[in-house]
Amino acid sequence: MVTPSEVIAFRPRSPGGRRRIIAIANQKGGVGKTTTAVNLATAMAAVCSRVLIVDLDPQGNASTGFGVAAAARAQSSYNVLMGETALAAAVGGSGVPGLDIVPAVVDLSGAEVELAAVPRREYRLRAALDGVLDDYDYVLIDCPPSLGLLTVNALVAADSILVPLQCEFYALEGLSLLLGTIGRVRRHLNPALEMLGVVLTMYDRRNNLSEQVAADVRGCMGPVVYDTVIPRNIRVSEAPSHGKPVLLYDTACAGAQAYVHLAGELLRRERASAG
Repeated sequence: MVTPSEVIAFRPRSPGGRRRIIAIANQKGGVGKTTTAVNLATAMAAVCSRVLIVDLDPQGNASTGFGVAAAARAQSSYNVLMGETALAAAVGGSGVPGLDIVPAVVDLSGAEVELAAVPRREYRLRAALDGVLDDYDYVLIDCPPSLGLLTVNALVAADSILVPLQCEFYALEGLSLLLGTIGRVRRHLNPALEMLGVVLTMYDRRNNLSEQVAADVRGCMGPVVYDTVIPRNIRVSEAPSHGKPVLLYDTACAGAQAYVHLAGELLRRERASAG
């Protein structure tokens, strides 16, 4: 269970510098992490001139969600981490104006073993991103559902972390583990890492449990939790099978509109923290 000291330690800092690299992470699978990465990036591309999403999950679901075929992933985040190619060479189009993607391949699943003896292995992604930061307003990193070396690379590279949290009974289970990992990264690898916020996902207004979980999370985490909640929505679930973000698949549906509101809230919070 999350303790008060952990929550206080990870409240957003204010005022803060401009956040440009956001790691979207949760070691628990099935919480809407990739869905949030894909659709938040799409919504932000509508209001920012350039956005890059880095798919760091061996499952490659973010890449699939943008319709990036396996044949189009000859250069991927795996090749970048292995030092085989520059990140700029792995960047491809997403089909969304203003939004590029570095796709993922299943070879990423072996990256942690391959990098085990490599010096400064936690800094591989950070060093790779240095060459493209001037080309983008925001970089979003879709992390795997684990707290291994791939996620650590993302946290070391990132300015901040956004945590999707499913509205279910075990929502807070394991959050302490994630906060502990963030704390270690801040102490030893990236002291500038900030908590951008927690996003409640898969919210069902017809379900009393969803309301109770949301209340519990807000009571425990306070202002870290975003006001915007992402509802359960069949159109959100359907969109990846068509290789599109839900914002392109069905702009008017409740799920798409929620991600538009989330992007707006994120940008408002950033402006407020920047003073």
